[in-house]
Amino acid sequence: MGSSAPTAGEQVLRRRLGVFDAVAIGLGSMIGAGIFAALAPAAAAAGSGLLVGLALAGVVAYCNATSSARLAARYPASGGTYVYGRERLGAFWGYLAGWGFVVGKTASCAAMALTVGSYVWPDQAHEVAVAAVVALTAVNYVGVQKAAWLTRAIVAVVLAVLAAVVTTCFTSSAADAGHWAIGADAGWHGVLQAAGLLFFAFAGYARIATLGEEVRDPQRTIPRAISTALGITLVVYAVVALAVLAALGPDRLAHAAAPLTDAVRAADVPGLVPVVRVGAAVAALGSLLALILGVSRTTLAMARDRHLPHTLAAVHPRFEVPHRAELAVGAVVAVLAATVDVRGAIGFSSFGVLAYYAVANASALTLTTAEGRPPRFVPVLGLVGCAVLAFALPSTSVLWGTVVLALGIAAYGLRKTLARS
Repeated sequence: MGSSAPTAGEQVLRRRLGVFDAVAIGLGSMIGAGIFAALAPAAAAAGSGLLVGLALAGVVAYCNATSSARLAARYPASGGTYVYGRERLGAFWGYLAGWGFVVGKTASCAAMALTVGSYVWPDQAHEVAVAAVVALTAVNYVGVQKAAWLTRAIVAVVLAVLAAVVTTCFTSSAADAGHWAIGADAGWHGVLQAAGLLFFAFAGYARIATLGEEVRDPQRTIPRAISTALGITLVVYAVVALAVLAALGPDRLAHAAAPLTDAVRAADVPGLVPVVRVGAAVAALGSLLALILGVSRTTLAMARDRHLPHTLAAVHPRFEVPHRAELAVGAVVAVLAATVDVRGAIGFSSFGVLAYYAVANASALTLTTAEGRPPRFVPVLGLVGCAVLAFALPSTSVLWGTVVLALGIAAYGLRKTLARS
């Protein structure tokens, strides 16, 4: 069925990332995206059902992570589900997964860059976003190991800031456990839409799988890193969501431009606001760093199979990174960061990435017991969950997501037709 493994004329990426580095990359992506970008739009969709939406997103994320971990252990190459879909289901499904990932996560990159801008300099958010993309593309260009060290430091800072926010909210006189109650405003469609939007925040474990070619002992490292990163993130999300809800309530959270800073103000500790702003910017930078890393590796895999221009498959002789893929991804993200809206980018991203994970779950279903197939209900629940959450997203996100996937399918069909002629 073809392979994205390098041919004799292509260079391989060196395996130098251990479990700790891989977990840090996953945490940097998940925690940076979710806590600071997705809580408010999810609350606007679900109202008092926000926590139910968070739980549903967590269940789907667990199924996706389990399927991805089993597949990544068997196919430890750059590309993630692009590789799994191609090897287990056929070239078209691998391509569709890769296309969904690249376009969805490119939108995620733009959302994270704009989050940096909105916290650092709200009046010049787009300009700051573009500068952030350029700077982090340069960091990734000079080597993944440097990126892993930087991500590790960012995760430490963000977790410290989140711990301060949680402590402040829970110990404040403004905290009200009654805000956790589920009211009549929590309809199932809103809850499912919130779960789809919050899924945007859980998808960071894919970064670990897409780095399969650069991880030491991938059969052991990848499953451990994915489960560890997701478990830590689930706990962090639940605690922070409970704290912010206790301080603000679902209505105020739904309308908050910066939920964590609003929660700190509600707790009457304004001195912590600048710290939270810095933490938010650092978190979004960490997420953006890991996202660019993952998208460039899937671009590398698709370029090796000539689904994207083959020139993007080049690996830098000194830095040992897919430098042309990274520059191309950085350029596209910079253009988006200069033009798009944050909340629209989140919905569009979720649609593309849910399509990606639907293929991952379908691929996991084809594994045999000897190949490490997870319990059958896991990929089935993951596949159904991805489909339901994707089409529960805001109608604009569903429309544009469907159009872009259709364009990708048309490009695939055109390429196959030209190849036969």
